[in-house]
Amino acid sequence: MVKHKITISYLYNMISIRKASINDYATLIDLWTASGLPYKPEGRDSREAMEKEFQRGISTYLIAEDQQKPIGTVLITHDGRKGWINRLAIIPGYRKRGIARQLITEAEKILDEQGIGIYACLIEGYNQTSLEVFQKLGYVDFEGIHYLTKRKFPGI
Repeated sequence: MVKHKITISYLYNMISIRKASINDYATLIDLWTASGLPYKPEGRDSREAMEKEFQRGISTYLIAEDQQKPIGTVLITHDGRKGWINRLAIIPGYRKRGIARQLITEAEKILDEQGIGIYACLIEGYNQTSLEVFQKLGYVDFEGIHYLTKRKFPGI
């Protein structure tokens, strides 16, 4: 688990990665919005829903920063058997610098520390950029699986 800030260097920039808290709620929303990820304010992305995630300890969000400026994030969670790495978001001006790779690497370390050896991600069809990043890191499409959801209401 990320116990302290992790600093990586990219050319002349020092990028740090830290664990987020509920106090970073607005930052996470801003990162998702700036990166083009959908935001569900009436459902899973409401402050109340995310606060419950933090309280239960079922989710870890990481934030990448350039000199304390938030530039990327990722969500890590697991079901006890399989780890999930989702909501990867890097703001456009910082893409193609290895930041997504580092966030994913840190997410995998967190899952390893929790005894999870299978990593998975869900990527929506429009998000070709994320698909390519994960594929470059050794993730492969798992053919024959259908992703189904049942939602209490559309905005969740």
